[in-house]
Amino acid sequence: MVRCGGAVLRKFGNFIDNLRVYVRGGTGGMGYPRLGGEGGRGGDVWLVARERTTLKSIRDRYPQKRFIAGAGANSSVQALKGEKGKDCEFHVPVGISVLCDDGKQIGELNAAGERLLAARGGLGGSLATNFLPCKGQRRMVRLDLKLIADVGLVGFPNAGKSSVLSKISHAKPEIANYAFTTIQPELGKIMYADYKQISVADLPGLIEGAHANKGMGHRFLKHVERTKQLLLVVDISGFQLSIKTRFRTAFETILLLTKELELYKEELTTKPALLAINKMDLPCAGDNLNELMEQLQHPQDFLHLLQEEMIPANTLEFKDIIPISTYTGEGIEELKACIRKYIDEEAEQENEEYRKKKLVLLQTSEEQMKRS
Repeated sequence: MVRCGGAVLRKFGNFIDNLRVYVRGGTGGMGYPRLGGEGGRGGDVWLVARERTTLKSIRDRYPQKRFIAGAGANSSVQALKGEKGKDCEFHVPVGISVLCDDGKQIGELNAAGERLLAARGGLGGSLATNFLPCKGQRRMVRLDLKLIADVGLVGFPNAGKSSVLSKISHAKPEIANYAFTTIQPELGKIMYADYKQISVADLPGLIEGAHANKGMGHRFLKHVERTKQLLLVVDISGFQLSIKTRFRTAFETILLLTKELELYKEELTTKPALLAINKMDLPCAGDNLNELMEQLQHPQDFLHLLQEEMIPANTLEFKDIIPISTYTGEGIEELKACIRKYIDEEAEQENEEYRKKKLVLLQTSEEQMKRS
C-alpha cells in the first residue's frame, strides 16, 4: 500500500486499479430572515466516466485527492433566492465501481459520459432551517476499477498468456521464460480484415489459492468479472510454480483454474469459455494432447488425481479447444477466428433478446391504447 496526500492506493508498476479520494458537497448559503430569503444550495460533486482516463492520471493531476464543490450564495436584498454553488466534476475511467469506506456500493460507471453523484450539496438557509445553511455531504469514497474487455486471458504463470496476446493483437507485453512476467493487466485489440476490433485483457497469472487472495488474488480475479468471454491458456507439458510446489498436468491445471474462478465468484464459471492449449511445439506434445482430450471428454474418470477440496463443483464447458504454439504460430489464426465467431454469436443473441423486449413493450403499449 502507498499513502499519498490523504489517498490510499494499491500500486503495481504504473497500473493502479484502486484509489481512495475525499469528496465534499458545498455548504448552503445563509437565508435572509427579515425578508424570508432562501440561501442557495451547495454544489454537488459528480464523477463522469471518460475514455482514456486512468486512476494514475487522477492521482497525478490531483495530488491531494480532495474534490470539494462550491458553497451556495447567501440570500440578500438584491437576490432573495441565492444561487446554487458551483458543482465539482472530475473524470474517472470507464468501468469504475464507487464504494463507501464500509464497502457499500454507491454505483458504477460502465460507459463514457455516464455520471454519478458522489456528494450532495447542503441546503440553503430557509424558514425550515431557521435560515441557517446546512453543510454538504462529505465522505471518503473508493474508486475500484474493473477492466472491461471482450475476452479475458486466464492461466497459471508462464502458460504463455502474454505470448498469446502479442500474437493475436498489437499489444507488446513483456515476455520471458520465468513465472510472473505479467505483473499488471495488459490490454490489446485483435484487428480483423473487416475492421472489426475485439479487446483482450491479459491478466497476471493466478496461483493455487488466488480466490483467498493469495498472490495477487482478488486484485486481478475481479478484472475477469466484466469480460464477455474467458480464454484459458494452458501449457500442454504441465505446470510447476517452484520446487516447493507440486507438478500439475495440463488436465489438473484446467480443473484448478476452474476451482479458483468458482471459489472467487461462481458466476464466472458460467461465462462462455475457450481453451487454448499452448506450447504444441514441445517434444511429446502430441501424445500429451491425446491424453488431455480423453481426460476432458470423460473428466469424472480422472477426478481422483486431485484432492477432494480442489475439485470444482462443475467443470467448464469449452466452446472450442484449440491447440496452439506461439513459437511456430500454429493455431493462432484459428484461435482468432474462434474468438470472433463466439463474440459475434453472443452479440447476435443480445440483439435478439433486445428485439424481443422491444416487441413486448410495443404490444403492451398497443393493448393499453385500445383499452383507452
